[in-house]
Amino acid sequence: MPIIKSAIERMRTNEKAHQRNISQKNQMRTAVKRFHKLESAESSEELQNIYRNAVSAVDHAKSKGLIKKNTASRRKSQLAKKYAELNK
Repeated sequence: MPIIKSAIERMRTNEKAHQRNISQKNQMRTAVKRFHKLESAESSEELQNIYRNAVSAVDHAKSKGLIKKNTASRRKSQLAKKYAELNK
């Protein structure tokens, strides 16, 4: 445990940021998984809504620095490919 006041405060700040980052990353993973589990029987409007949420979650995670740029691009590409496949 740190003794210096600024180090104690920094430790608290880091823990809060860590919890926030974990939460946001889990939200992204959940949105992507929700989209990947869809079947072709879903309505077109609902499919589009879930797709947009998943892409938005990936973009948000990238903008916050939780995932790298290329990782975000790869995931969005995978989502777009599946969306095109389901939307036929």
